[in-house]
Amino acid sequence: MIAAGLVIVVAGAGAALWVTDPFGSSKGTPTTSDDPTALGTVTNRSLSSQTQVSATLGYAGSYNVVVPSAGGSASSGSTQPAGNGQSGAGQAAGTFTALPTVGQIVGQGQSLYSANGSPVVLLYGAIPAYRSLSEGMSGADVTQLNADLVALGGASSADLDPTSDYFSAATASALEQLQANLGVDQSGALALGQALFLPTAARVTSVSANLGAPAQAGATVLQATSTTRAVIVALDATQQSEVKVGDDVTITLPDNQTTPGVVTSVGTVATSPSSGSNGGSGSSGSGSSSGSSGSGSTPTIQVDVTPTDPAATGTLDQAPVNVTITTGTVNNALVVPVDALLAQSSGGYAVEVVGAAGIHRLVPVSLGLFDDADGLVQVTSSGLSAGDRVVLPKL
Repeated sequence: MIAAGLVIVVAGAGAALWVTDPFGSSKGTPTTSDDPTALGTVTNRSLSSQTQVSATLGYAGSYNVVVPSAGGSASSGSTQPAGNGQSGAGQAAGTFTALPTVGQIVGQGQSLYSANGSPVVLLYGAIPAYRSLSEGMSGADVTQLNADLVALGGASSADLDPTSDYFSAATASALEQLQANLGVDQSGALALGQALFLPTAARVTSVSANLGAPAQAGATVLQATSTTRAVIVALDATQQSEVKVGDDVTITLPDNQTTPGVVTSVGTVATSPSSGSNGGSGSSGSGSSSGSSGSGSTPTIQVDVTPTDPAATGTLDQAPVNVTITTGTVNNALVVPVDALLAQSSGGYAVEVVGAAGIHRLVPVSLGLFDDADGLVQVTSSGLSAGDRVVLPKL
């Protein structure tokens, strides 16, 4: 915990400066010092509590596209990391005749790859293809097909309800138009293996298949991510209570430029690095992102950060970045340097104030927010005012 770390540091500083208990009086005890000291100033200002961690910049989502078993589930033989989206479908049999390149982005209605010269079209949806679809059928997979066909312009929403779960004549007509655009037989039905459903556009990260190789059932075709930029933090599990969804974030990129972001997800299940899993929902590249704020075997939770300006993060993938999370803010706070705090042997803290004629006095304070980034802390005390000078430990 950050707060615990501060107690240790402050207690050490107190022990170095005071060998007896000088805090018996709540009003502070006048004392003098012949030693030269550094001084800090008590200020009245806004203060933010911040947590600084390391993280990984990449792309959200991880998809493994496989060739489905003929007449079986489209997710057969697929790998689907927890929370990373749906596995896709491929051509059921034949030979790979066209494959994408690494880094290529394939959008809705475009061919992802081909087998036997027939393109496999990418459509958007959370439900992977698991059966052939034709007129008269119904289900959630039909709903996403209807929505896709309207989005692609094959039909208007007046002609085809994009929320309908029924495969109607209008569905067949719109599908025929898509098939014509793809240059395939205009059957008005969608055979298993002719389409791949993923939640978003696919950014290809690796291609496992080879041109001319058999498109065997269960074979991995490619791996992909979404095109959404994401920052993944593996946060020490003991810090979970310090971070919440909606917290503002400053991302420091590898070139030391900064860009804002916001916490969009905080994991609830702690995992150990030794397990090879980082939990949560975000990922990057062909596997899961693994940003780290700790080391060794310390359990972590995954925190997902969405950049406010994705374009400002560039195109780096699996890049190490630093993240400063603003966990709290106070206005018009009385603030002193953290180094000015002295731990009392009886509990609590005080600061050493230098008054008129160089007279030193000890003033007990109550602590509020810590700004770990700037080394400041909010304090309250009836014996302390903005402009007072406080003693800092000698370097």
